Amino acid sequence: MARDRYRRAARGNRLGLVIVGTLLLVAGAAALAVGQGLFGPGPAQTPLSSGPIAETLTQQWVPYVAVAVALVAGFLALRWLTVQGMNDTLSRLHLEQGDAGNVEMSESVARGAFEREVAEYPGVRRARARLTESNDRPHLRLALTLEEDADVARVWYRVREEALADLRTALELEQIPAVVRMSMTSPAKNAGRGLV
Repeated sequence: MARDRYRRAARGNRLGLVIVGTLLLVAGAAALAVGQGLFGPGPAQTPLSSGPIAETLTQQWVPYVAVAVALVAGFLALRWLTVQGMNDTLSRLHLEQGDAGNVEMSESVARGAFEREVAEYPGVRRARARLTESNDRPHLRLALTLEEDADVARVWYRVREEALADLRTALELEQIPAVVRMSMTSPAKNAGRGLV
C-alpha cells in the first residue's frame, strides 16, 4: 500500500537523521574532550598534522577509501532526495475486483471530474484535488482557492454534500476520508477605484 511505503520512507528519514546527528554529536563531544585534556595532556597537545594521524594520511590506500566513502555518501544522499520527491498520488483506482476480472478507473478521470464540479461553485476560483493512499480505499486532498467575497460555509457544505457524495457514488465507496484546505485570494490592486 502507498501509505505503508510512505510511512517506511518517513521512518527511514527519521532513523537516518538520528544516526547522522548521533555521529556528529559523538565526534564533537570527543573533539571537545580531547581539547580539554580529558584523555590526558598527550592527545590535547599533539597537533593533528603530525604523529600517527599524519602517518595514516600518507598511506597509499587513504585516497581510495576517501573516494569509496564519498561515493557511498553520494549514493545515500541521492536515494534520500529521490524518496523525498516521491508523489503519493494514485495512478489507478480499483472499482471492482473479482474472478471475472478487475474494473479500474484512471485517477486523473475521477480527479478531473471532481475538480470541474467544485470549480463551478460560486466563489471558487480554483480547485486542485489529489487521490492518495490506497487504490481501493482512496483518500482525498482538496485545495480550494476562493474569491474574497465567497460564502465559505456554503462552499464547504456543497463540497461535503454534493461533490464528495458524487465522488463516493462514482467510485462505489461508503466513505472517502478527505482533507480540505481553503484559502482566499488577495484583492485586486485596483479594487474599489473608479474611473474619473
